[in-house]
Amino acid sequence: MPNPRFGSSAYSPTRPVVWRALTERDQLRSWFPSDVVVDGGEWVVGAALTFRFPLEVIDMTLTGEVLTVHEPHTLAFTWGEEALRFELSPKDGGTRLVLIDELFAGAAARNAAGWDTCLDRLVGLDGVEWQSRFERYAVAFEPALWAQEGPPAGYSGGFRHGRTVGQ
Repeated sequence: MPNPRFGSSAYSPTRPVVWRALTERDQLRSWFPSDVVVDGGEWVVGAALTFRFPLEVIDMTLTGEVLTVHEPHTLAFTWGEEALRFELSPKDGGTRLVLIDELFAGAAARNAAGWDTCLDRLVGLDGVEWQSRFERYAVAFEPALWAQEGPPAGYSGGFRHGRTVGQ
């Protein structure tokens, strides 16, 4: 399984602010592609997670489990069949956030485009739309990772916009 790194970027907010964006449900709603429900309300290793996508986007619910919590440095969890790892470190008076998505090779372009879009929302950017990002990544990834899958069946696009980190 490839281990691509997506969305390595510098942010101006402090690590505690970015950490809250990763772990508080209301903050996650502003940038993460689905609603995130933590069983028991606490981000602790072993906690069950439920990821409900907005019905207007796709009728899909994924489950997961918290794998690592090292506040405010590292958060990792499963997301369906994938594993996501968020690493926070100081950079230029702010915070650098690195997202690592462990996934099946055929989903690399789709997810790279999606996470770029999500991370743009995290910092309050409108960014480039998903399709053009996907096409660029598919061309780049196909020689090494073979054919790339588009969005899942039933996906209608869109995102419910919220506020950006720190607002």
